[in-house]
Amino acid sequence: MQPADEKRDLADASDPVISYVHAQLGHRLRQYYSEVVAVDVGSRLAAVLDRLSAALDAAEAGGQVPDAFKDDLIALVPRLRRYALSLTFDGAEADDLVQFTLLKAWEHRERYEPGTRLVAWLFTILRNGFINGRRKRRLEIADPDGLHAATVSEPAAQDHALGLKEVQAAIDRLEPAYREALLLVAIDGLPYEAAAAVIGCPAGTVKSRVSRARDRLLRDLGEA
Repeated sequence: MQPADEKRDLADASDPVISYVHAQLGHRLRQYYSEVVAVDVGSRLAAVLDRLSAALDAAEAGGQVPDAFKDDLIALVPRLRRYALSLTFDGAEADDLVQFTLLKAWEHRERYEPGTRLVAWLFTILRNGFINGRRKRRLEIADPDGLHAATVSEPAAQDHALGLKEVQAAIDRLEPAYREALLLVAIDGLPYEAAAAVIGCPAGTVKSRVSRARDRLLRDLGEA
């Protein structure tokens, strides 16, 4: 027998109205979690990137890291920042998490297996760093002044069926586990299995969280 979520997904796919709403929601999600702003030239993260880039150049020249490892790693920094922001809701903490992730990736570069998804490996490092940091702090950071919203890039001014601010508020009201699964699968495009490896749960759990997150967003936005 098919799980209830799979049956519902199949039914939704056959309904042109629901499919349209899902497409609109996906479009707005990608706008809200678009590429984050560029790294500030004088920031600590920028300095780390410069040092890491030089170290990776030397390592690649000496055959110590796979070809293109440096380019792929540096290219993933915007996605790492986006994921970090979705977890922390704080720009400075997010940059610290990205810095931690890059340094850990360099420290454990021999553990990376060529041919596997580099983004999943890096996301796992970042998430573990976040969890360990929160265990030490025992603190949840809120976003009362909209600081998290200010750290993501502004979309082009267009008229859409769903307002960006409405989607932003609805996303922020999601439970953290649902928001994280939605980001990894719907925004960053990880397969359920890869997202499950990052989160540390079964793929079916990820699929259920994504489905529930989508349904809650649609209901919250008055489109369900």
